[in-house]
This record gives sequence, structure tokens and C-alpha cells, in this order.
Amino acid sequence: MKSKKRVVVGLSGGVDSSVAAHLLLEQGYEVIGMFMKNWHDESVTISNECPWMEDSTDAMLVAEKLGIPFQAIDLSEEYKDRIVDYMFAEYKAGRTPNPDILCNREIKFDIFLKAAEKLKADFVATGHYCQKGEIEVDGQPVYQLLAGADPNKDQSYFLCQLNQSQLAKALFPIGHLQKPEVREIAKKLDLITAEKKDSQGLCFIGKVRLPEFLQQQLKPKKGKIIVIPEDLPEFKKTQIPAGIEPKDYDDSLLDAMALPIHYTPEQGKVLGEHNGAHYFTVGQRKGLQVGGTGKPLFVIATDTQTNIIYTGLGEDHPGLLRHALFVKNEDVHWIREDLKLTPGESKHYEARIRYRQPLSGATLIQKENGLYVLFEKAQKGIASGQFVAWYQGEECIGSGTIF
Repeated sequence: MKSKKRVVVGLSGGVDSSVAAHLLLEQGYEVIGMFMKNWHDESVTISNECPWMEDSTDAMLVAEKLGIPFQAIDLSEEYKDRIVDYMFAEYKAGRTPNPDILCNREIKFDIFLKAAEKLKADFVATGHYCQKGEIEVDGQPVYQLLAGADPNKDQSYFLCQLNQSQLAKALFPIGHLQKPEVREIAKKLDLITAEKKDSQGLCFIGKVRLPEFLQQQLKPKKGKIIVIPEDLPEFKKTQIPAGIEPKDYDDSLLDAMALPIHYTPEQGKVLGEHNGAHYFTVGQRKGLQVGGTGKPLFVIATDTQTNIIYTGLGEDHPGLLRHALFVKNEDVHWIREDLKLTPGESKHYEARIRYRQPLSGATLIQKENGLYVLFEKAQKGIASGQFVAWYQGEECIGSGTIF
């Protein structure tokens, strides 16, 4: 008799992973539930409740109800090294990290996966709204990362840094369902998580307030808020030139469009003060506390070296909109390695620079020094440190960290 395949499910104490575990049982897998504890510091959670304890208890009760073995694993040390320290370093450098994408690459599908393999697991499963496909290329299996069936919940963007060996071991049991269907299943099973709200905190940390979290490490420091006029000559160079195909752009034109503009205080005028450039990100509107400007004020650049925030008036300010971005070679990641571009090659895909953003037509141009992504429509608030992910239809093909 063939033995059952063993799956370790990351039970987070939420409804999605609870239903994922149930569906795997229905599919005939041997299922083990595992809760990841990623955070110890209670001083930065929003309220007096202790979210990870509540989540851990809920995860345990779900495992009990489903009749599966359960254990908790403490990954807080690795989480601090790989995620929290990275976040602080990025904010300090004036970049905008995405801890959720990194958490999937470094924690759930690396450290957690290794812990599951020690339990002789064939797969790990999560409650992500995405799907996995498998095709054959040159006689070898190639795994596809596909969008979730629920367009409101598709989380493929958060998994855009996974590689083939990680996808080979991954299962996404709820990816073909709509969120209301998942809640319905949980209700029918009378699971404690059926009505539980979706978590809004950092990946697996729980209810953490990001500004307060940052302020623990990055101390407040008064600096200038400078407004940049719309008619800066540099903005002309960032526009798409008429009558030339993207693949025929020369390097200097690509760089002018794709690299961040470095502003100087002399280019604008002082509007007010802020508490630290490292607390702000490109595209941000809240927290500037400058009144009487008529149009809303947006952050168009931060300089953490001089502790200056550069802003623009109105959401159509040319400093807020960019048609292109650049990814250094070492930061380019192809999920589909068989589709990797070589220097001189270009290809049309659709891309996004943040979760839940509609996909936008984009041309990828691979050069010797890295990858340029040119959008058909100008993108608002492209920030260094964010991830760009590119798609072909429903499939996420690759991603990269924006320079």
C-alpha cells in the first residue's frame, strides 16, 4: 500500500490556513499543523492583547478540531536576523522594504521548509491566495506561480521571490477559492477562526504599529521639508520620447528615465519640518503635517544622509510619476529561469510595483548592468527597495528589488 504524502501546514491562527489544512486532509494527505512564533517583543504591539499567544491558541484549537498533530516552532531569532534587521537597515538608508515578500522567501519557504523536512514532510502548505502550475520544459518539470482565483485577494505578488526548488515543495490549497467560500467552509466545520478578522500587521508579527516600531531603533531627528516645483528641467528627461521603440533607447536615455532623481535644497523652498527622513517613503501623503498648500503634498524623495524630505504638490506632480525603473543584476530574480533575458534582449510583460495594484503593460530590457522596466503608463510613487513583479497572463514570471 502506498504511504500518504506528508504536508506541514503553517497554521497562523487565521481562517485561510485553517481551511488549507482541512482541504489537504480531504485530499488524502497526512497533515501536521505548525505555528511559527516570529516575535517576542511585546512593547510595540498596539494593544495590551498578546497577538501571537491568541493566534497560537487558535491554531492549536483548529488542529485539535481537525484531529491533526500540532507543534509551535520559535523562529524569532532568524526572523530578527533576516527580516527585522533588514527592515531597519533599509529604512535607515532611505529605502522602502517589503517585509512580507522577504518573510515568504526567507522564513516560510526556507527556515520553516527546512523544519518541515526534518519531520520528513514532502511539502509545506500555506493559506496564500495563489496557485501552482506544473509544465514540462526540455523534459524537465517547471513550476509556475499563478494568481489566486479571487482577484481581490490574489497574493502571488508576495511570493514573487520564490525559486523553483521552493515552489516544488509548496502547496497552496485555497488558491482556487474565493474568500467568502473559505469563510463558508470554516463556518461549516465550526472552526474558531471562521469569523476572525484578517491580520493587518507585519508578516506573522501581529498587530505592530510600524512608525512606533521604527522609532525604537531609528531615533527622531528634525529636518527640512522642501517643495520642488513642477517645471524642474530634470523632469523633461524622464518622459517617454516619441517615435522610438523602447528596445532602441540608448543607455543614457534609459538611465534618465529609470534612475531616481537626486534633488538639492536649492531646487525648491522650505515648507516645514519633519521628525526624521527615515520615517517617510516616496508617494506618502500622511504625516507631513504641513497645511495651507492648496493641493495635497506628496513625498517625492527622501535623503537620509542630509535628513531632508523632498515633496511635490498634487498627485500629478512629475516627481511622483515615473515611466521606468531599474533593477541591478544581483537583484533580478526569475521564477521561470527558462525565460530569463540575456543582455540585449527585451520582452513585453505586465508588471506591478505593489500588492493589489492593477497590472500595467511594461517592456523589460536586459542590459549588461541590469534590467530596465519601462511602463506604458506612468507609475505613481516608485520607491527604492520595493519589489517589481512581472507577469504573463496569470503567471508571475519574475521579480526584482527596485534600485
